[in-house]
Amino acid sequence: MVTAVELTDHPATTTLGELRASDHRHREVKDEIRENLVARLAAGEPSLPGIVGFDDTVVPEVERALLAGHDLVVLGERGQGKTRLIRTLSGLLDEWTPVVAGCEINDHPYAPSCRRCQALIGERGDEAPVAWLHRSSRYGEKLATPDTSVGDLIGDIDPIKVAEGRTLGDPETVHYGLLPRTNRGIFSVNELPDLAERIQVSLLNVLEERDIQVRGYALRLPLDVLLVASANPEDYTNRGRIITPLKDRFGAEVRTHYPLELADEVDLIEQEARLVWPVGSTHAAPVVPDHLVDLIARYTRLVREAPQVDQRSGVSARFAIAAVETVAASAVRRAAVTGERAVARVCDLPAVVPASRGKVEFDDADEGRELEVLRHLLRRATAETFRARLAGVDLTALQAKFDEGATVETGDDVAAAELLRQIGPYAGLAVLLERLGIAEGAEDPGLAAAATEFALEGLHLSRRLAKDEIDGRVVYGS
Repeated sequence: MVTAVELTDHPATTTLGELRASDHRHREVKDEIRENLVARLAAGEPSLPGIVGFDDTVVPEVERALLAGHDLVVLGERGQGKTRLIRTLSGLLDEWTPVVAGCEINDHPYAPSCRRCQALIGERGDEAPVAWLHRSSRYGEKLATPDTSVGDLIGDIDPIKVAEGRTLGDPETVHYGLLPRTNRGIFSVNELPDLAERIQVSLLNVLEERDIQVRGYALRLPLDVLLVASANPEDYTNRGRIITPLKDRFGAEVRTHYPLELADEVDLIEQEARLVWPVGSTHAAPVVPDHLVDLIARYTRLVREAPQVDQRSGVSARFAIAAVETVAASAVRRAAVTGERAVARVCDLPAVVPASRGKVEFDDADEGRELEVLRHLLRRATAETFRARLAGVDLTALQAKFDEGATVETGDDVAAAELLRQIGPYAGLAVLLERLGIAEGAEDPGLAAAATEFALEGLHLSRRLAKDEIDGRVVYGS
């Protein structure tokens, strides 16, 4: 869940003299990150909190790159958490850092680099004003698009400043771009290969000489910045490439991946899916039982591995997150009609298929069969989850009701109480709920119905129950 940044009070220091009298020590950004990272590791704290599934693979590589003081490129297919990983790096900066008040490029009071700040400190000395910048404001980001210009990234002439009477040779007529405005921070270029090659050239000095050049100005502006870029693997993207001199200047390349373990997939869904409604909402938040989250995680992995899916494009983690949110939305829709609590059931799963079709790239040979393939993989995921969760559970009493000729009609508009009424009480419900991790389910019709319907679908997929689908309704029978 995205939460607001909590800001604590910044230091009370307001002038250069007060700063010199304090115990403040000026460090370059990479030294600052290195020392804070070492402190976290020594304390046994996670270096990049909120990053799931990368603990033994990607995170150590990132840590080594930061400890070495390297700028880095993060390579990975879509939906592997590249941007999330990069944004998390800002948590390794000091919470507050001093800057010359009013400086456009966040000059440190001890080492001013722009002409304005040098003149201000030369004139006012220890009375020069100092402001404090929070680490959340020390992260800059630019999505590389074909229309991105050197002026956007580095800077250009500001016609307003020229019109005010300054001469074109005056460095103060420069309007700084995004990168120098993130001086003394972290700057990220997302999807770097999409940046035109002539624009990539403008980053060469930033990575090697650590300065920028703006048009024809006699300007050497040293930058203190950690530069991080993201990109898709070169064998996937056909939109561009990282030019060789620029690629050579990055100190490290880190490859991301999709979750390797099912548990990581589940953790990622639970962390990112937005199922908690705003404070003050008049409706209770929907409930998606653990066995359905597990099922969707398995479904995602099956889609990712399916031969019909274009393996070069991958299947984003957003696929699973959106699927859980869709299932929850289906439960909310039913609850709005029936007046019951919103608890997701197996009958909500079919809504995932059409909603997620646009997130998967299929091979040309399977064009037109997308929904058929996805429905088949969803049934496989349901069967696998049933075997994993309920192997060895005695469902004889539930199946016996159908052997006696009973039928049960369900669907995404059938209330939980109505489903339970059709089945009636049966032995083994408590064990079923316990195995599914729903301890309080016996007292909650929604959870009891969710567990029972999952068992019915599992019996059907195990060829122990028949199932007919008629006009959006599902009928289970012997």
